[in-house]
Amino acid sequence: MATYIFRRLLLMIPTLFGILVLSFIVIKSTPGDPASGRFGGAASAQGGMNAERGTEDAEKAFRKNFKLDEPLYVQFFWFVGRIFRGEMIYYTKQGSIWPDLIPAMKITLMINSIVFLLVYLLAIPMGIFSATAPHSTGDRIMTLTLFVLYSLPSFWVAEMLRLGVLESNLGLPVSGLQSPNADRLSLLPWLWDYTLHLVLPILCMTYASLAYISRQMRAGMLEVVRQDYIRTAKAKGCSPARVIWVHALRNSLFPIITLFASLLPALIGGSVIIEYIFNIPGMGKLTIDSVFSREYDMILVTMMLSAVLTLLGILISDIMYVLVDPRVSFESKN
Repeated sequence: MATYIFRRLLLMIPTLFGILVLSFIVIKSTPGDPASGRFGGAASAQGGMNAERGTEDAEKAFRKNFKLDEPLYVQFFWFVGRIFRGEMIYYTKQGSIWPDLIPAMKITLMINSIVFLLVYLLAIPMGIFSATAPHSTGDRIMTLTLFVLYSLPSFWVAEMLRLGVLESNLGLPVSGLQSPNADRLSLLPWLWDYTLHLVLPILCMTYASLAYISRQMRAGMLEVVRQDYIRTAKAKGCSPARVIWVHALRNSLFPIITLFASLLPALIGGSVIIEYIFNIPGMGKLTIDSVFSREYDMILVTMMLSAVLTLLGILISDIMYVLVDPRVSFESKN
């Protein structure tokens, strides 16, 4: 296992480099740059030839300072060098991105960890129940409910919940993560206030994934319970609970293990729409703000973090395949 993991980690290096190159090209291909965002329109707002000439000189100095007037390959290697030195910057704020990036990453990591835990704790039992009683009244009601939830756009649900809470005076916060006076509260009231702020965002981020993963769990379980070894276990007198939870469960986990690789990057990337609607200072909101202001370093670092997590998710999924089913070996994946 150690050799396989080491080999996969080495293969991630050229993969990440290719992702970095493509991401850099895509970002640089978009209209505008930090210089135009900072100085565009400034001359016309100031008025006068001297002001216009001074603005043009400042913009030229800005481009020269940040290599924006250099060829694309020069800008790329300048960026890569700063990655290894940890010198990621804001172009417009003239400061490091880390004081904003690290707190936003912690918030998004915390929220999405709760979401993932809730999704898997609920989706697995729901999928098992639906698969063990197919076409029953409970299965039909659950299937209809989950399909309706999955079809509802998260931004629409978030906005409807926000407006509904505001109009009905339910007492649930609809903006931010803390009340204005939260710093003066003792521990338990502070935790309660923080929890109330998380209710609506977590609800909006959970329902769609819950619907999708539970359906995948149902499909995987339905396929497994039709296998010969399940019929053999029943014929030997195993109880229904033992057949499901001991013999069938492990092999039915393959579909949701596969989904793990695609869900893991959300731990860092966050939900742009939900964070923006509820004004949560996480990675999603920070990324969209950086896109609008053309902060290349923040955008590229976020994209690279998502790429790293995607590759790690795929690796973890491969390892989990072997742990779930001993018939799968690392040698067969090489």
